[in-house]
Amino acid sequence: MELVVLGCGGSAGVPMIGGPDGRGDWGLCDPAEPRNVRSRASVLLRGNDGQAVLIDTGPDLRAQLLAQGIDRFDAILYTHAHSDHIAGLDEVRAINRAIDRPLPVLATPPVLAELETRFAYAFRPWVPPGFYRPVVVSEEVHAGQTYDVAGLSLTLFEQIHGRTLSLGVRCGTIAYSTDVVDLSEEAFAVLEGVETWLVDCFQRSGPHNAHAWLDQVLAWRERVAPRRMILTHMGTDMDWAWMRDNLPEGVEAAFDGLRVPFSLSRT
Repeated sequence: MELVVLGCGGSAGVPMIGGPDGRGDWGLCDPAEPRNVRSRASVLLRGNDGQAVLIDTGPDLRAQLLAQGIDRFDAILYTHAHSDHIAGLDEVRAINRAIDRPLPVLATPPVLAELETRFAYAFRPWVPPGFYRPVVVSEEVHAGQTYDVAGLSLTLFEQIHGRTLSLGVRCGTIAYSTDVVDLSEEAFAVLEGVETWLVDCFQRSGPHNAHAWLDQVLAWRERVAPRRMILTHMGTDMDWAWMRDNLPEGVEAAFDGLRVPFSLSRT
């Protein structure tokens, strides 16, 4: 089983639009390092049977799927309704065509309501044959519950993301926490014993009102004690070489295209 990092950048990606020549604002990131090029945050969880769950449909989804050779998945789980996590929903039409059926979309009730407002056409019933638009079907989920999705057991936990909430996901020995600045005791209980944890680390220094920063993440690491911690949702001061040289052993930076093995058997 594997998790594929489709994108590990913040809401504006790296580089951000702008810069002295209009070709990108890299901040402290070296433009000559390809692992500093980060599209918007999204991952794919794939089981041994080939079934897969996509987590979030950011605005870079088409390019991400092409870059990683992914032409099908079986469900979508949304962490929250911010644009950098939902704006690529239109690209799901290609997946509908590949699997020849509507796709289940799993999200909390407030997120489903936002999706159904912004993408109302995608939630209309399918009239076969063919797909001239994306077709998805709502499935309500809740933090604190475990769901069997495409052959994978997903335990969801609530995360504080500034003025809103997001979902974290535990699947066997791996967990994914994008867009988080604080965690409850219930969330830490779900993370207990996790071996690999991908976690939001937007910037080197804090505080930030909606995203974790490096000292915050390292404090969480002391509590959760994963064997491997992988930073994601990174901004323009999170330079690859700087992180390689300065992060403690067992902590690393994600990059677009990183593939991380995991097991369904929880420790």
